[in-house]
Amino acid sequence: MSEETTGQTGTPFAGGAGAGDAGGQAGQQNVQIFVDDRELRTVFCNFYQIHTAMEEVILDLGFNMQNPRPVQQAGQAGQAQLLLKVQDRVIMSYPTVKRLAASLTQLVKRFEQQFGEIPTQPGQRR
Repeated sequence: MSEETTGQTGTPFAGGAGAGDAGGQAGQQNVQIFVDDRELRTVFCNFYQIHTAMEEVILDLGFNMQNPRPVQQAGQAGQAQLLLKVQDRVIMSYPTVKRLAASLTQLVKRFEQQFGEIPTQPGQRR
């Protein structure tokens, strides 16, 4: 499953799982896909939240951090507060989610084969 882009506007995209619904099945016409990244935004994400509906999956991506302006409530003085800042929302069809899950699974397997198991609990180190 090769996924390559050259990062330039109007350049061909060679990829299987991320290529969308065009092409990829036997007997279908080959389609050349171009990636337009002129409005590409890069954000850091260490928090996600998933919502589901009958036809789609809604994925909120954001940033988990200490609350810079903690709200003092009676009886909870000194309690740590987190701020979950949702920055982006991605809405995908279930077939797209399935292809993304397969690509991410393959990516994690390759990483762990090279560098060892990735911990998922906060505070754990490799």
